[in-house]
Amino acid sequence: MTSTSNQTHRESYFPAASQPEILLGRKLRELRTRQNLSLRALAERSGLNVNTLSMLENGKTSPSVSTLNQLALALNVPIAHFFEVKPTEKHVVFTPHSKLPENAGSTHIQNLGIDLAGNALQQFLITLKPGAGSGDQTIVHTGHEFVHCLSGKVHYRVNKEHYVLQPGDSLVFEAYLPHCWKNDSKIESQILLVLAPADESEEPGGRHFSLEYMKKEFNMKIALITDDGKTISQHFGRASHYLVMTIEDGKIIDREMRPKTGHGQFHTGTHEETTDAAGHGMGTDSHNKHVSMAEVIADCKVLLCGGMGRGAYQSMQRLNITPIVSTLRDVEEAAQAFIDGKLVDHTELLH
Repeated sequence: MTSTSNQTHRESYFPAASQPEILLGRKLRELRTRQNLSLRALAERSGLNVNTLSMLENGKTSPSVSTLNQLALALNVPIAHFFEVKPTEKHVVFTPHSKLPENAGSTHIQNLGIDLAGNALQQFLITLKPGAGSGDQTIVHTGHEFVHCLSGKVHYRVNKEHYVLQPGDSLVFEAYLPHCWKNDSKIESQILLVLAPADESEEPGGRHFSLEYMKKEFNMKIALITDDGKTISQHFGRASHYLVMTIEDGKIIDREMRPKTGHGQFHTGTHEETTDAAGHGMGTDSHNKHVSMAEVIADCKVLLCGGMGRGAYQSMQRLNITPIVSTLRDVEEAAQAFIDGKLVDHTELLH
């Protein structure tokens, strides 16, 4: 087949405007501009080069899983957001083999369940060229993860344990355990990856985040909801204080108690979690109360709590504060679990 016929064959599946790299680039630009970020600002947040970001947005290169993970963290979205191009939800998704995108770059991710209603399962077909993988940064999220090797050989590392998957081998594990993967072989490898979040309200692709990336912050602070400075409160709205910890190089170097606005301090006396026209604690009035509660921790990147309404959870995200609902009660234990990358966000406890 000549080079001309090769090009014609490719375009028969993908017109120039619908090639995977171009679609992903458009999605990246959309996410960036929606947050009013310049390319340089996103480069500083993600640790990626401005030229690399420009090439990605213009569809001139294909990102690795590690790059997507950095971008997802910087934009505070799950990885799967980069593949969502249609707003319509479907109850059945059929993906014929003939419609799968051709390979591009060292790692290619194909979302096999685009537009599937609900987020109980997210499934991806990942093709890895020799040496390609998820990167050095480990991934942590809620729920479970299932991987099945279709071809080649893939090296998985889960919580310091090593597994080599060959065709027909599979692996399933609790996804709060730090994990990553790589194609150590000399041939192209392919895996089927299925993510099952802890509950359907979790964003597609799970809440992937990387402690190593967050440590790039020179002076990162996290806040913990508390009444006594020793235990994490189970009720965000009623708690009286934040315990703010400063973390540097994986160590807690400072602790500070800060008073927190609570339900009783609002003139209306309305419970922060009441249902309004927009949903459970999700209206404008509720959001404004959450903003007031969070004013004293505007310098914090993360908020650890033992219980929270769904509206408050979303308000924290809108304020660029990452909320984590933990079952751990001791503040020191919870903070150390966060530092170790082992803290699970129990979104099923949201109310």
